Amino acid sequence: MKRLILFCLTVLISGNLFASHISGGELYYEYLGTGSTPNSDKFKVTIRLFRECTSPGQILNTESVVIGIYNNPTLELFQTLPLNKQWTTTDPPSIKNTPGVIPCLTNQIDLCYQVGIFSNTVELPRTPGGYTLSWIRFSRQLIANVADSPYPGNAVGATFITTIPGSNQLPTGTNSCPQFGINDTAIVCSNKNFKLNFQASDEDNDSLAYSFTTAYNGGDGTTPDPAPPPFLSLTPLPFVPPFSGTSPLGADVTINSSTGIISGIAPAAGKYVVNVSVKEYRNGVFLSEHRKDFILSIGNCDFTAAVLPEQTVQCNTFSAFFENNSTSSNITQYHWDFGVPSIQTDTSSQPTPTYVYPDTGTFIVKLKVIGLAGCQDSSSTRILVYPGFKANFGYIPGCFQTPLQFTDSTISKYGNVNSWHWNFGDLTSTTDTSILQNPSYLYPAAGTDTVMLIATSTKGCIDTSFKQVVVSEKPIITLPFRDTLICAGDTLQLSSSTSVASGFSWLPNSYISNPGIYNPLVYPLAPTTYFVTVDNHKGCTNTDSIRVNVTDHVTLNIGKDTTICQTDAIQLNTVSNALYYIWSPATGLSDTSAKYPVATPLTNTTYHVVASISKKCFASDDIRVNVVPYPLVHAGNDTSVCFGKTVQLNASITGTSYTWSPTTGLNNPASLTPLATPASTTAYVITVTDNRGCPKPVSDTIIVSVIPPVQAFAGDDTTIVAFQPLQLNATGGAIYSWSPTTGMNNPNISNPVVTLGASIDT
Repeated sequence: MKRLILFCLTVLISGNLFASHISGGELYYEYLGTGSTPNSDKFKVTIRLFRECTSPGQILNTESVVIGIYNNPTLELFQTLPLNKQWTTTDPPSIKNTPGVIPCLTNQIDLCYQVGIFSNTVELPRTPGGYTLSWIRFSRQLIANVADSPYPGNAVGATFITTIPGSNQLPTGTNSCPQFGINDTAIVCSNKNFKLNFQASDEDNDSLAYSFTTAYNGGDGTTPDPAPPPFLSLTPLPFVPPFSGTSPLGADVTINSSTGIISGIAPAAGKYVVNVSVKEYRNGVFLSEHRKDFILSIGNCDFTAAVLPEQTVQCNTFSAFFENNSTSSNITQYHWDFGVPSIQTDTSSQPTPTYVYPDTGTFIVKLKVIGLAGCQDSSSTRILVYPGFKANFGYIPGCFQTPLQFTDSTISKYGNVNSWHWNFGDLTSTTDTSILQNPSYLYPAAGTDTVMLIATSTKGCIDTSFKQVVVSEKPIITLPFRDTLICAGDTLQLSSSTSVASGFSWLPNSYISNPGIYNPLVYPLAPTTYFVTVDNHKGCTNTDSIRVNVTDHVTLNIGKDTTICQTDAIQLNTVSNALYYIWSPATGLSDTSAKYPVATPLTNTTYHVVASISKKCFASDDIRVNVVPYPLVHAGNDTSVCFGKTVQLNASITGTSYTWSPTTGLNNPASLTPLATPASTTAYVITVTDNRGCPKPVSDTIIVSVIPPVQAFAGDDTTIVAFQPLQLNATGGAIYSWSPTTGMNNPNISNPVVTLGASIDT
C-alpha cells in the first residue's frame, strides 16, 4: 500500500455569520516596473483567501477587500487600495480532496475550499523604510490554541500583512515577495505524525528562512470589516499556554527553517491558528518578511502507518532498539527486517524489538505494518552501527586572568572525529562557544562553570560530554603588617602568605636578603615600600605592599605627673614612634605592653616605660600618678516634721567646702546644722568638694517629710436627756484625747459614750 503522509488545512464549521468563513489568507505583491513618476515603483498587490465550500458565512463574491498601505517604521497610513476579485464565474475556483481515496482512514474527512483572488496595481514612491500592507477582518471562532472564550464575546479577528523593503534594506534592485504554495486539502489526525510542505517560491531567487511567528488580532463584532485605521496597531493573539505564536501546535511540532516543512505529532482535535513567516535574504542581507495566516483543523481520525526516522546512529553498543513512531491504534501485525545481508533470521514480529548486530556497518531497516481490514503501510530507515565513540576532553587549570586551554580527547573506534562544538558555560556571554578541536576561553570571573563538548564522527556518531571546570581566583595575599618602622642599621624580616601554592617576588631588590622567598630580610637606609608579587603557576598573579619607614632614634613622651581620685582610672597617653612597650610596675595597669594602657592605682605610683623599635633602638620615661581619696559626706537620716514646725539638720563631712540644695526652708544654708522648715516634703542635698587633688564632688541626701495639719471635727453641739447616754463621733485624726473626761467611758477613742446629768463643754 502507498505510504500515507496525512495533513490538513481547514476550518471547523461554526454557523456564525461573521468572517469565520475565511479559513486562511495570504497578502503578497509582485514588482511590475518603475512608476510613472520619478523615484517610484509599480506593484501588483494580491490577497488569496480560502473559504470553506459549505460555510454558511458570507460568500467570497460579495467580499469587500480594501487594504491599507502604511509607512515604515511609524505604521502611519499612506493610502488605501481596494482589491478587485479576479474570477468571473458565479463561485470562485475550489480545491478539494477525494473522499475514500485513503481506504485505511477511519472517520473519513471531506475537505473543500473556495480560493478567492483579489488584486489591484499601485504605484508607490521609494522611501528609506518601505511599506507594510495590511487587511483586517473578523472573526476567528472556537480556536483551541487561542483564548477566545467565552464565545462569541471574546472571539478574535485576523490581520493579514506583508512588507515591501525600502532603500535602507534594498539600496539597489527590485523585489517581489515570496508566495506560498496551495496545499490545503490534506488531512491531519490528532496525536498522529504528519508532515506539511509549506515551502514558498521566490522569483528573485532570494534565500528564504521559515519560522512560526505571532498571528495578529483583527476586527470585532461591531465592525467586522473595518476601514484601514490611520495608524496600524499589530496586537498579538492571546495564545493559551503551552501554545504560542512561535509554538502554535505545541512542542511536538516544528517547522524546518530551510525547507518550510511542518512536521511532528499533531495535538488534540480542534482548530489551531498558525502563522508562518518567510524572511528574504539577498547576499546575506535581510530584505523583508512575508506571512501566511491560516487555521489548521485537527480531526479525530486514525490510519495504519509505519513511520521511521530517516536515519539513526548506534555508537555505544551493537544492540539497537526499534519502534514505530506512528501512534496508530489499529495496527495488528508488525514485520521488521534489520537489513543484515545474507542473514534470513534478522527479522522480528514484535512491536518494539531489540536487535544485536553481528558487525559494524550501515544497514537498511524495513518495517511493514498491517491494520484492520488488511490495511498495510511500510517504511524504512538507515542505521549506522559503529560503537566505540565517546566524547571527552581535558583542560589545564587556570584563572580568570588568562585563557583556559581545552584539549579534545574524544575516542572514535570507527571513523574519525570530524566536528566539535564547545559551550564554555559562561552565563554572562552569548558567544562562549567554539568549533575548534582544542580551543581556549578567557572567563570574566572566577567560579565553577559547566563546559559542554558535542563531538561527531565521519561515521555519523554524535556524543556529548559535560565537565565542571573550576576557574581560579587570583591568589589572596596575607601580610602581618602593611606599615612598620625600623631604626637605621636594623634588619627586619618581611613575611607573606597566600591561599594557594605560589611563587614570590619582592621589589625593589636592593637592601634585601632574598627577593624570591616569602619571608626575606630587609635593611633599608631610607623609607622604602616593598612590593610582593605572587604567582600561582596557573596564570594568576596578585601584588601587595609593605611600607618600611626608617628613623635614627626613638621618640617618647608620656606626659606630666598627674593626680586622680582614688578608684578612678586614667589612660596614659603615650607620644612615641616606637613599636613595642614595657611598663612597670604592673600594679593597676590594664596592659603592660600597650602603647596607651589604663592605670587604676589605689596609692601613689610611679610608672616606668621602655619604648623600643628593636633591641638596639629604644627610649624610656616615667610618670607619677598621685591618688587622693574622695571627700566624705553624711547628710543625716531621713526625718519628718509637722507642717509649720522646724527640724534641725546635722550633716558631717571631710572636705574643704560644701553647699546645700535647695536652700528653701533653711535658716542658714552655710551651716552644717541648719534649721529646716519646709512647706512640703523636701530632699535636701549637701555637696562636698576638696582642693587636695580630687576635683570630683560627692553628695548625700536627707529627705524631710512634712506631715499635713490635722483637720479635727468633734461633731455639732447637741442636747440630751439627763442621765441618757450619747455617743460622740470625732473625725480628722489618728490619735484622740477628749477633755473633760466627766461621764465619758473612754476619752482616748474617736467615738466615746458620755452620760451627763448637767450641761458640759467637750
